[in-house]
This record gives sequence, structure tokens and C-alpha cells, in this order.
Amino acid sequence: MPLINVRVIEGVFDTAQKNRMIEDLTDAMVAIEGENMRPVTWVVVEEVASGEWGIAGKPLTTADVKALAAGVH
Repeated sequence: MPLINVRVIEGVFDTAQKNRMIEDLTDAMVAIEGENMRPVTWVVVEEVASGEWGIAGKPLTTADVKALAAGVH
């Protein structure tokens, strides 16, 4: 049984986007393993509190991620 664990910073993705992640990641695994694996493919989306995720030695916030997505550096 595959378990796909996705971690994102809180407040970046809305419910519809997280649902799409679950659907699309399940579809990706089924494309690899076959349709019989769909009922046993688990996808978990975990939200990490803003500022509790670090990159390059610095905390990353929800605002930082949204700025990156908007192309603001």
C-alpha cells in the first residue's frame, strides 16, 4: 500500500487545491501500479505552521511562499 505524504506550509493552499493534490497524486500512483491499487493508495496532506519550515538556514513563512509563487523575490 503506497503512502504519499505531502507537507506544505499552512495557509498557502486552499481546500480545493489540497483535494486536487490528493486526486492527482493518487492518479499518478495508479498510472504506475495499476488501477487495483487505487483503493489502497493513501495520500496525507500535512500543514506545517508558518515559520516552522526552514530553507537555506532561514524560516519560511506563508507570506514568503506566496511571494515566491507570485514571482516576487
